[in-house]
Amino acid sequence: MNFNTLASSLRRTNIAVRPRFSSTKTPVEKPYYITTPIFYVNAAPHVGHLYTMVLTDILKRFQELKGRKAILCTGTDEHGMKIQQAASLSNEDPKEFCDRVSETFKQLAARANLSYDHFIRTTDPTHKEAVQHFWQLLQERGYIYEKKHQGWYSVSDETFYPESGIEKRLDPATGRTFMAAQETGKEVEWTAEKNYHFRLSALKEPLLAFYKQNPHFVVPASRMRDIERWVSDGLEDLSVSRPINRLTWGIRVPDDESQTIYVWLDALVNYITTAGFPSGSFFDGVAGWPADVHVIGKDIMRFHCIYWPAFLLALDLPLPKQVLTHAHWTLGHAKMAKSTGNVVNPFFAMDRFGVDAMRFYLAHDGGISDDADYANEHIVERYKKCLSGGLGNLLLRVTGTKIWEVEEAVKAAAGGEFEVLENPIEALHGVGERVDACFGELNPRAGLHEIMQVIYDTNKYVQSAAPWTVAKAGTPASAAEVHRIIFHASEALRISAILLQPYMPSKAREILDVLGVGEGSRG
Repeated sequence: MNFNTLASSLRRTNIAVRPRFSSTKTPVEKPYYITTPIFYVNAAPHVGHLYTMVLTDILKRFQELKGRKAILCTGTDEHGMKIQQAASLSNEDPKEFCDRVSETFKQLAARANLSYDHFIRTTDPTHKEAVQHFWQLLQERGYIYEKKHQGWYSVSDETFYPESGIEKRLDPATGRTFMAAQETGKEVEWTAEKNYHFRLSALKEPLLAFYKQNPHFVVPASRMRDIERWVSDGLEDLSVSRPINRLTWGIRVPDDESQTIYVWLDALVNYITTAGFPSGSFFDGVAGWPADVHVIGKDIMRFHCIYWPAFLLALDLPLPKQVLTHAHWTLGHAKMAKSTGNVVNPFFAMDRFGVDAMRFYLAHDGGISDDADYANEHIVERYKKCLSGGLGNLLLRVTGTKIWEVEEAVKAAAGGEFEVLENPIEALHGVGERVDACFGELNPRAGLHEIMQVIYDTNKYVQSAAPWTVAKAGTPASAAEVHRIIFHASEALRISAILLQPYMPSKAREILDVLGVGEGSRG
């Protein structure tokens, strides 16, 4: 007998037992639709990209654990001036450069056990068609016009900044002064050119109305307030194309071969390209739109939380439900950035510590509101305390001895050998509901801490109950007591392993296999 038959056995013997974690599986037509940002291929991925991937995958897998169909979209952003410059520096054709680096991101997704459904590239023909169609719709509605534009432009951020958002900075390493964007610290240059503009200023009030109606649109709340403040302070019309003599690598403006579509307009449309835009599947919701969550780093929230909803509002298209803006990983308390080389190679990290150990560490320590500092010693500490000393130790205690067997404890509970009653491990009570609430707030980190508390408390319970000492009495009563202890401990381990599946898919599966939990009883 294993845990699959336990519930029915206990029902037959009228023994009360806390049910396993489960959620009502309500049929839904629209799948849960979640996205990573599409990653810019101007350089190889770092561990910050891995964090975004893992965070998104955990959110998706939890929905599947609850019985809901879920779709995860990821991919690569392959147009723009930075790509054009990076390809030139490496003496490669831009498409060949993009093919090579995009494949590295795809390999990272596979290596990290990312359960993605779509891997989009902005160089895909279907995406080009979607972007040009999107542009034409904006133009038909009068939201796009042509004029001469001058202002402060950041090549690194691929955007113009208003005069109020610029400040003079000093490079301490060289003593050079330069003009920089206050928001990102990236250098800007004064640029004058003729291009197309989007009437962003016309969407100020509709955006503020949307934010008021959807106060949890941006998570966490502090960044929702930032977005509302930025929009309330006023919006300037947005330059949405670049002259071909400055930018050749990108999608051409329909009916104007002299202009290339702004990389951020191009990139943001990816989210609806994967949902079938402009086909019927996009509009009927079968392909998943509107997105339930966009997962992004906090440095690109202006584009996702202002520009993107503005584009969609202009066309009366459904807006995403929420945008999760996570904090950054630092290294030596300095932001990880491809441009500075202050990065950690995610492939090397997974090779050294293991895929699930890295997924656990990133989820356990990664910040939503506040930045987290990456360090190998922190990973080792988490491994020793949480995985080896916590989860591994509990599994060994429950299943790694000849003194008792989990199967015998389950049979004893089902056969009425002892009174099951309520599980004495208090952290286990309601853990499924608490974890579910954490995910409802888009906070998988808090959910993981709830699960680990069950592991820690179960180890304390086993240590205190000392079944190895009780077993020495060799009496029927002592045997029943050992079975009771092991039954409660293994039940806590089983529920914890089920809840850990989104975080550590492989290791959780191994634990559930050892416990004899069938495939149909893991959610």
